[in-house]
Amino acid sequence: MRGSSNFLRFLLLASAVLVASGCSTRLDREGRPASRVEARYLLKTEIDRVTDVNRDEVVAGLMRIADKLYKRNPREWRQAGLASREAALQRLQQRQSWPALAGQRERLAAAQAFSEEYRDDRVGALMFGLLTMVDAAFEHKDDFYILDSLNETKLFNAARNMEIAIWKLGNDRNSAGELYLLSNELDPANRNLSFEREFGRIVGLLDFMAQVVADRNGRTLSRFTQSVATAIFLPVGF
Repeated sequence: MRGSSNFLRFLLLASAVLVASGCSTRLDREGRPASRVEARYLLKTEIDRVTDVNRDEVVAGLMRIADKLYKRNPREWRQAGLASREAALQRLQQRQSWPALAGQRERLAAAQAFSEEYRDDRVGALMFGLLTMVDAAFEHKDDFYILDSLNETKLFNAARNMEIAIWKLGNDRNSAGELYLLSNELDPANRNLSFEREFGRIVGLLDFMAQVVADRNGRTLSRFTQSVATAIFLPVGF
C-alpha cells in the first residue's frame, strides 16, 4: 500500500507539472503579466494527464530494462546482425519488427525469448513483446484526451505479464541448464536486483492505472491469482 501511495503522489505531482507546462506567462501591452493556456490542455482532464505520464514512465522503464539486458547479453544484438546496442534499442523504440519474429507481437513475441528453437535476438523478442503489450494496453496512443477510453483488464494483464517476464528471466533455462538471458546477479558477494526493482516499479504503475480506469468506468477490477511458475503471457490486445 505504501508503494501505491508513493506512485499516486508521484503521478499527481507530475500531473500538476503538466498543467503548469501548458500555461505560459507573458507581459501584456501595459507590461502586466498575463497567462495563456495552450488549447490542447483544455481538452484534457487530470486523469488524461496522469495517463500520459503513466504511459511515458512505463515505456521509459522498459527501455531501461532493455538497455541493461543488452549490456548483460551482448551476443543477442550481435547475432541479430545489428551494428550496436544502440541500434538494437532504436529498433525497439520505433517498434520495428524483424523477419525472425514472423510478424509476431505482444505475448507471442515475448514467448520466443524463452523458446529453445528461437535463434535470434532474445532480448529484442522479449522487450518488443512487452513494449507492444503496453502499446495495446494504452490503445496504441501516447496522448490522451477527454473522449479517450482505456480498458482496465488490458492494463491489469500487462502488469501480470511483467511479473511473468521477471520470473522467466530468473528461472527459464535451455536443455543445457543455462538461463536463456542473464539479468539479476544473485551472487551473495555481488547481489544486483536492479531488474527486479525496475519491473516492480512498472507493475506498480500499471496496477495503479488499471485501478484508476476501473474507478473511472464504474467497474470493479477483477483480481485473479495465478502461479507465475506455470503461467503463460496473458492476452492484452483483445
